[in-house]
Amino acid sequence: MGKVRTVLSCRECGQQLARWAGRCPGCGAWGTIEEGGLRSSSSGPLETLAHDDADERRVSTGLPGIDRVLGGGLVPSTVALLAGEPGIGKSTLLLQMAASLSAAGLPCLFASGEESRRQVSARAHRLGIDGSILSFVSGRELPAVVEAARSARPFLLAVDSIQALRDPSAGQVPGGPWQVRGCADALVGFAKAEGISVLVTGHVTKDGDLAGPRALEHAVDVVLAFDGDPRSGLRMLSAGKNRFGAEGEVAWFEMTGAGLREIDPGELLLPGGGEPGAATALPLAGRRGLAVEVQALVARGEGTARRQASGLDLRRFQLVGAVLDSAGLGLGRSDVFGAVAGGARLDDPACDLAVAAAVASAAAGVPAPSASAFVGEIGLTGVVRPAPGMAARLSAARAAGLRTVFVPEGTEPANALRLVPVRHVMQALTWAAARPGARTDDRPP
Repeated sequence: MGKVRTVLSCRECGQQLARWAGRCPGCGAWGTIEEGGLRSSSSGPLETLAHDDADERRVSTGLPGIDRVLGGGLVPSTVALLAGEPGIGKSTLLLQMAASLSAAGLPCLFASGEESRRQVSARAHRLGIDGSILSFVSGRELPAVVEAARSARPFLLAVDSIQALRDPSAGQVPGGPWQVRGCADALVGFAKAEGISVLVTGHVTKDGDLAGPRALEHAVDVVLAFDGDPRSGLRMLSAGKNRFGAEGEVAWFEMTGAGLREIDPGELLLPGGGEPGAATALPLAGRRGLAVEVQALVARGEGTARRQASGLDLRRFQLVGAVLDSAGLGLGRSDVFGAVAGGARLDDPACDLAVAAAVASAAAGVPAPSASAFVGEIGLTGVVRPAPGMAARLSAARAAGLRTVFVPEGTEPANALRLVPVRHVMQALTWAAARPGARTDDRPP
């Protein structure tokens, strides 16, 4: 028999420690460290790491976008977390995914602690889903959910949500740090022991953090982030963590009356042109490049100048404005507003040059060169830095019918595109100093 030792843990957050401490290093609470029982260090039978092709078997969810984000499909026994703000559509996506798998002959058990069976049934009816192909269990009590899954033996256990689930033995209200972490650990152990995939939803705060301990993200195999602008109906699903595939893949959806519909973002985000205050950016969405219109408005004002952005990182937007002002564009007393067409959100630093072009165009009242795009990160000195994934970005430019791309120095030439290398941001904006109303088509950059 192996050696047995006492386990110390925090009763508030569940953090385990090797020795006693007055203050928990996990949650910072005082006097919460106590003995949590006995742990045996004896190990079970040893196994080898001989490769089995079945270990890499993937199952299609029936939704191509989700399969791509997962790395080719769902790996059996996976524990995945679908995180997003309340009301963004997590329950709808979870229900559509479970229904698709069930329709393909892979039984799914839907456990909801936020809605009753009648409410989930009504949602399924609105989405055109045959509710008879799905099994349902109330998702309030962890033991009941685990026992129902052990009895039904589904391919997928869908839990909505981890914050609504409660372990009665923990003695805390649902959503607390110990409850969330304890329920997640129990579901991970159940999935690995029983060979059942588990997909749970989790709410995020206004700051974008998961509501609950950060350790929950480390316990699961896959973290799927689901976000977007609720007013536009545009949604984006991305993999922030994926033990079985590449991270950063993205799928785009549109929320309709019949549920979520996967879309080609190029249909909504294709750039316009010919108007002052607009420029085309080439951001990366996973491994794919997109052509997106960035818009700006510069208005002369009095008092403290404002900088507001929608769909753009406000701090980077302010940085680009400060660099342009120091370079002589004269934005110090002007209100500057920025936005992204189509309701998308851009946090790619390589969009800096496009933002600068849109602001310069709005300030000068001169349209950007026709059929052009801008790629590059702008440093504090105004130097344009290289951007990763240029091949995908330039491919998106060709697909959008663009002819000219302003790029950082050192970029490799591309077929069917005219590349204009620039070292400093103002080298890409010489056209903005032209007379307002003049044609930009034939003007050299």
